[in-house]
Amino acid sequence: MTRSVRILALITDGFGGHGGISRYNRDLLTALSQNDAVAEIVVAPRLGRSDQGELPPRVRQLPPVFNKVGYSLRAIRLAMTDGPFDVVFCGHILQVPLAAMVAQGMKVPLWVQLHGIDAWRCPKPVVRWGVEQARMVTVVSRYTKHRFLSWANVRPARVRVLPNTVSDRYVPGPKPVHLLERYGLHNKRLLLTVSRISLDEQYKGHDRVIAAMPELLRSFPDLVYVIAGDGNGRMKLEETVREQGLHNHVKFIGRVNEDDLPDLYRAADVFVMPSTKEGFGIVFLEAMRSGIPVIGGSEDGSMDPLRDGTAGYAVPCDDREALIAAILSALERPRVSSSDADIFRFPAFSKHCAALLDHLLAASSC
Repeated sequence: MTRSVRILALITDGFGGHGGISRYNRDLLTALSQNDAVAEIVVAPRLGRSDQGELPPRVRQLPPVFNKVGYSLRAIRLAMTDGPFDVVFCGHILQVPLAAMVAQGMKVPLWVQLHGIDAWRCPKPVVRWGVEQARMVTVVSRYTKHRFLSWANVRPARVRVLPNTVSDRYVPGPKPVHLLERYGLHNKRLLLTVSRISLDEQYKGHDRVIAAMPELLRSFPDLVYVIAGDGNGRMKLEETVREQGLHNHVKFIGRVNEDDLPDLYRAADVFVMPSTKEGFGIVFLEAMRSGIPVIGGSEDGSMDPLRDGTAGYAVPCDDREALIAAILSALERPRVSSSDADIFRFPAFSKHCAALLDHLLAASSC
């Protein structure tokens, strides 16, 4: 197939960035760049760093523009002077009004990507207008699709689920001695949560696990709850730990380098994140691929990586006894098979992206 398709990608953060949305954008754009029909993808990030690392072939990422007006002007200028483009990809719902205007100006289809909580409630009228102009909307989970369709005037056939993908860096293995030594965790059973610790994201469930620790310690006195991540909510959690006298059994290790994450999962015995507002939860896939049991919520997008409870424990997050029972059961299990996450590996994700692009282009030519 001749390479002819050019894509303009308006995103919050991409290559060189951090966080789940940044990673998702990198995976999606990398997958699209491998499509034989794609000639070039021009990426315009709103945030991030100028140091973007090595880019995939046929991907050109511009430096970020932190000023909102300046970013809008750049997007319009790209459309006018760097075209023609065949598709406008929008990586976040808050960028949709700009992306819709750019796509309409060029008379090309708009592809909008939605993640989680930002798309669960009806936004401002201008944002709603923008997303309803999309020829295709992809969402990370069935739950986000359901919440989005509850307020958007978009035909359900235009909304497709495109879940996160997981890296092959995450594989089972023995507990890494160097990491246990670094954090003083030798001969301990470890619960692990990897997440931002934000006052705006208290739904992640750190407090629920901390509240369960006294009862868990009756069965497993050597248990330590390891919290990886940082944010403005950490101080409040640390105060809770001190008040409950759990300082020897809850360890905050801060933000972990990407290179150390595979070893961190292998060091743990159980991964737990009883979130109530998760768009998807790629950390569940990383833990599953590392061969450890996973526990998540049953009321949000976590159900997709947990595969409705068949690949992990899905518990009602406000049910303290159910959470405790799930953790105790998981701690008594041996290491688990990593194959439950195989359907989320990059080859399957890339194939899915190629089919979606083909569908979008075919629908736009009708």
